[in-house]
Amino acid sequence: MPRVPLVLASGSPYRRELLARLGLPFEIATPAVDETLRPDERPEAAALRLAEAKARAAVADHPEALIIGSDQVAVLDGEAFGKPGDHESAVRQLRTMRGRSVDFFTGLCLLNAQDGRVHLRGVPTVVTFRDLSDAEIESYLRIERPYQCAGSAKSEGLGIALIARIQGDDPNALIGLPLIALCDLLRIEQIDLFADAAAKQ
Repeated sequence: MPRVPLVLASGSPYRRELLARLGLPFEIATPAVDETLRPDERPEAAALRLAEAKARAAVADHPEALIIGSDQVAVLDGEAFGKPGDHESAVRQLRTMRGRSVDFFTGLCLLNAQDGRVHLRGVPTVVTFRDLSDAEIESYLRIERPYQCAGSAKSEGLGIALIARIQGDDPNALIGLPLIALCDLLRIEQIDLFADAAAKQ
């Protein structure tokens, strides 16, 4: 059978590195999606909506592919924290979250562009931040500039130094692509996760 193309609808190099671990060939799409949260939208619903929106935005250019979309929202005391976008917003986020446990909800979508089937999964991760000083927050942000990361911390980089504890079923989810859930969805779409590895032996 001919291989179904696999497309990652994300410009994130971290999601790209995570997907590459599966050893499957894939293409990259970087569709433009407005990631603004809607008024009164639950953070979990927002992450799933945006993950699907990213996948759907790539359908026109990849009409025969399996398209992966993912998005993440951080939640504390019912307030959603998306990507800060700039330094001042990132400072506010980290000051609010220091010494606290924050829920990170990662939405995952696998869209079959050929028949329109959509598979959605939500993967929660609880992150406890260290009680950071203002100076530590400023130093971290100047070094790593994580302004396009929900919660203003890159756990895959120096941001791990901000974190006291991580609780969740998939450590990859916090970085932005829950591989355990993705493997489940790829199996539903009859993707042989071991075929390429076996062929290289």
